[in-house]
Amino acid sequence: MHHILKKFPLLLSLLLLLSCAPGKDLERELEKNFVKAEDSVPWFRGIMIYEPATKKVLFEHNSNKYFTPASTTKLLSFYTGLKLLKDSVPGLKYGVTNDTLYISGTGDPTFLHRDFDSSKILNFLKSAPETIAYINPEAPEKALGPGWAWDDYAYGFSAERSSFPIYGNVVSFDRTPGSLTVVPSYFKNELQQDTTETLKKIRRDEKTNSFEIPVIETSAFQQKIPFITSPELTVKLLSDTLDRPVIMAKNHPGDLKLKHKIFSQPADSIYKKMLQDSDNLFAEQLLLMAAGEISDTLQAKIVIDHMKQEFLQEMPYDLQWVDGSGLSRYNLTTPANMVWLLERIYEEVEQERLFQLLPAGGVSGTLKNDYKAPADKPPFVFAKTGTMKNNHSLSGYLVTASGKVLIFSFMNSNYVAPTAEVKARMNQVLRTIYLNY
Repeated sequence: MHHILKKFPLLLSLLLLLSCAPGKDLERELEKNFVKAEDSVPWFRGIMIYEPATKKVLFEHNSNKYFTPASTTKLLSFYTGLKLLKDSVPGLKYGVTNDTLYISGTGDPTFLHRDFDSSKILNFLKSAPETIAYINPEAPEKALGPGWAWDDYAYGFSAERSSFPIYGNVVSFDRTPGSLTVVPSYFKNELQQDTTETLKKIRRDEKTNSFEIPVIETSAFQQKIPFITSPELTVKLLSDTLDRPVIMAKNHPGDLKLKHKIFSQPADSIYKKMLQDSDNLFAEQLLLMAAGEISDTLQAKIVIDHMKQEFLQEMPYDLQWVDGSGLSRYNLTTPANMVWLLERIYEEVEQERLFQLLPAGGVSGTLKNDYKAPADKPPFVFAKTGTMKNNHSLSGYLVTASGKVLIFSFMNSNYVAPTAEVKARMNQVLRTIYLNY
């Protein structure tokens, strides 16, 4: 065969052209979908598709333009955890002086969370023979992040940040005909009947932890509402849960160092909850836990600045990053930046583990109902979604029908169409890549 090709260079050229045809066909199809269709799509779009095995950009359109990443910001939080946290996360710091056990939070969001086993810390505190004294940080993080919408205070996705979250910093209501379950039960004393007889769901007062409940029996429902956090409330909830007194330590002994830690959960369980469910509190608290590893202060800005200086300085474009969850509209990044980040993650995390942590198209997490693979085929999209009014993004990994792994970031902004329409266009593009490369 080799000597035949040497005699017929035209044949060799033709074979090379045919071997490149799938990639060229794909590029032409994407050009048609993005560049030539630009005027027919009434919103701003950016995309980059990159093959890590060959280090080649297969296609890009507006990949250097800035978008609001929304919850794809959690990929930055994930990378922060990979760089700064150990295999297990610290759940509690403590020290003992005489007959007093001094405790302080690490930012761990799993204590008494319904999806996690808190028995290690719970049993430690219940069985401690000493008086328990809670120490609040001298410079606590602000409860709400910069640029968060103030009127989201009543929605479960906007739980407040704190150094010692309890019950996920939300009150969980489970209503069935004739009964109402409240967790934590402490808040049963904060319930009031709606006097207007117009409420259909439970409502919290904007400035207090007072909740109004519907007078009229409605169908069963579950509802999570953030409560206003404070050191005083932390002490009350701890006392109520442990069924023993917990005091506030306003001035602890000067020579006391809380050098002991109890590790609560595998770090991967935090990452999975954050990425699969797009849990905002877990993303925010992950930054606080990471800050605690490099300083004595649990503040997001400390660790964001550290990450940008130590690990993100080679990003293609400047990054505007202010919170862990992506709730803030102040966050700004580019598709090229997201691809760069995803490649760093891909280099550090074994593929099977990584794909189990991320939502899988048609199978799990926030992608359970989207980007489904053809019948009898495994999922081909493993990615993080990001949705905020007028903004929707998807960044992650795509495994083509031929088995090649690609990294992509697809970002949309300034649309007034239903998000379902945006997703439908994205699905068409991603399936085209899946089938043709």
